[in-house]
Amino acid sequence: MGVSRIRVNIERLVLRGFAQPEAKAIAKAFELQLSQVLAEGTPRNDWARPHRTPVLKLGRMPMEAGSAGAVRFGTRMARAVVRGLKT
Repeated sequence: MGVSRIRVNIERLVLRGFAQPEAKAIAKAFELQLSQVLAEGTPRNDWARPHRTPVLKLGRMPMEAGSAGAVRFGTRMARAVVRGLKT
């Protein structure tokens, strides 16, 4: 039986030390990648269960300069969140 609906509520995304354009690019890439991963059917059984995670520490991730670096950072951040939900 498949999962028909997934709801993710992120109360706050804290991005300190980033210029406004980079912070927006990170947040948008994060949202897009997270939506894509959550829409995939295969890994759902790994993480699709009711649970609350008050804080998710993602560890160190490299940040490249510019908007392209911000997009890659946001994408990696979303993937790290999904890995954190699986545990």
